[in-house]
Amino acid sequence: MNVTDKLAARLPKIGDRSGTSPVVAVVKLHGVITPMPSPLSRGTINLAAVESALTSAFGRDRLSAVALSINSPGGAPTQSALVAERIRQLAAKHNVPVLGFCEDLAASGGYYLACAADEIYAHRSSMVGSIGVITSSFGLDGLIERLGVQRRVYTAGENKHRLDPFQPEKADDVAWLEGMQSQIHEVFADWVRERRAGLLASDEDLFTGEVWTGAKAEKLGLIDGLGTLREVIARRYPDAEVVTAEPKRPLLARLGVGPAAGLGALAGDKLGAAITAIEHRAAWSRFGL
Repeated sequence: MNVTDKLAARLPKIGDRSGTSPVVAVVKLHGVITPMPSPLSRGTINLAAVESALTSAFGRDRLSAVALSINSPGGAPTQSALVAERIRQLAAKHNVPVLGFCEDLAASGGYYLACAADEIYAHRSSMVGSIGVITSSFGLDGLIERLGVQRRVYTAGENKHRLDPFQPEKADDVAWLEGMQSQIHEVFADWVRERRAGLLASDEDLFTGEVWTGAKAEKLGLIDGLGTLREVIARRYPDAEVVTAEPKRPLLARLGVGPAAGLGALAGDKLGAAITAIEHRAAWSRFGL
């Protein structure tokens, strides 16, 4: 039998396998969670960006499970909730289990996404948790004063303008922000309690924003076990065909430019993208990554 005949003999076997084997679809949720993606940062997550990947994953024939590959320092709380809720909607619609896998980092909103899974796994050295809310900014009022610049803001409504980095900080504004953070924090904690009901350890530090290794997170009940996506899928679904569902990226994104680029892009647009990229980098840096 020559080489061509040997290859031809293999085709029916390969074809039969791909047509009858169970499927595990993998969705990568990598990057900062934000409604404002930056072409200069290493990946972003929001509902618009991942919707096509999620619908593709859950719409597969012979689907046995959907695996979430999560690597995120967190970000926007509402986008975290929207993506997590969409995962639960599709899981209920298709009646399929969802497995979450924490890679380097599943912190803050990244852990919020992990809780959308029915089971959560991590490497023993993964960083998991950070169940809290953070807001960061700069105080630039002294700088513009030295430069001789005047800040002029006009509003209708006494609470329309808060936390302006170019004006002195106001105690009332800080109190308002802390109140908003407390409410969002409670939403986050309630989601974790709901999704991890009966599994969480009684630990006073669980909702303080602390982050733990995967090994410690297992003891706290934040995850169900230790293991990588490849290991767990091979053990749970040994005959499965593993496929990755990729989101559809806009043309400009594929070319490496942001939505502000295109014809006649302004320098300000590029500066904004650079600032966003720095902020995203800072989000990873908080965890030493």
